[in-house]
Amino acid sequence: MSFTAEVKDELSRIFPKRTCCPKAELSALVRVEGTLHVTGKEHYRLEIATETAPVARKTIKLLHDVYSVKTELTVRRSVLHKANNYLITVPAQPRLPQVMNDLGILDDSLSIAYGIAPRLVRKDCCAISYLRGAFLGGGFVADPHGDFHFELTAETEELADDLVALMGRFGIETKTIQRRSLHAVYLKGAEPIVDFLALVGAHRALLRTEDVRIIKSMRNEVNRLVNAETANVVKATGAAVRQLEDIRVVAEGTGLDNLSPALAELAYLRLEHPDVSLRELGELAEPPLSKSAVYHRMRRIEEMASEARGTGIEE
Repeated sequence: MSFTAEVKDELSRIFPKRTCCPKAELSALVRVEGTLHVTGKEHYRLEIATETAPVARKTIKLLHDVYSVKTELTVRRSVLHKANNYLITVPAQPRLPQVMNDLGILDDSLSIAYGIAPRLVRKDCCAISYLRGAFLGGGFVADPHGDFHFELTAETEELADDLVALMGRFGIETKTIQRRSLHAVYLKGAEPIVDFLALVGAHRALLRTEDVRIIKSMRNEVNRLVNAETANVVKATGAAVRQLEDIRVVAEGTGLDNLSPALAELAYLRLEHPDVSLRELGELAEPPLSKSAVYHRMRRIEEMASEARGTGIEE
């Protein structure tokens, strides 16, 4: 089962106690997944298609509980995708035009209405239910182990804009994109996706996403630290190699015994301990030296080596 299917299965089991909310959720489901056929004057047939069994069950239950309309269910097996397709048909019946108007699918003149009817989402609880229904109908969320991505599909620009406004009402910033004839409202990044899952009540999916996000964050931090440490080791190793070369040049030219005691001590320490850092080199000195003192003495040896190379002692 995909992660999207898991989230839809969880959301399909939520039935708000308030009587106003199921209508908003059903309206979103019909708006996103439904097709209204006109077979005559004020004569309609509604079809709602879904590939998710829990969504089909919930849609039928909402249609029966809220409006007591007659429904028919057809299950087809997709040979290509090896999955069931569920077609819920609400056949022509006297109450259907009124139901479509009540759900905001038809306006008062029984023409197709685009966008979300404001009366359906006036209350915050109903707005949340509408978003839940929109996800059940046309939502997608990627498995958190991969890239964090979330989409709600909308057939019209008006619906996409209304979904953006509805999510913005709860502080969730979204973007829209058009693909051929469809529009998509999408989220990028874990935080807004977690906020949406929490808002609509997908708590199991939320916890799973948070767990993966924490693991990803820890892994990224470990990788960052390892990369930084590796870079430091490479840098320190390169510096030590150059220092050893400078000491060799000075030894062949001036001779280490002719250096000042401070420089000679440091040169011999570096020859004995080629792999240690400047700080560790300073700790080996008698008395111990600060990293800054070691650096300045190494700089003096480097200058002497450069002078020796300039006189032709070392090319």
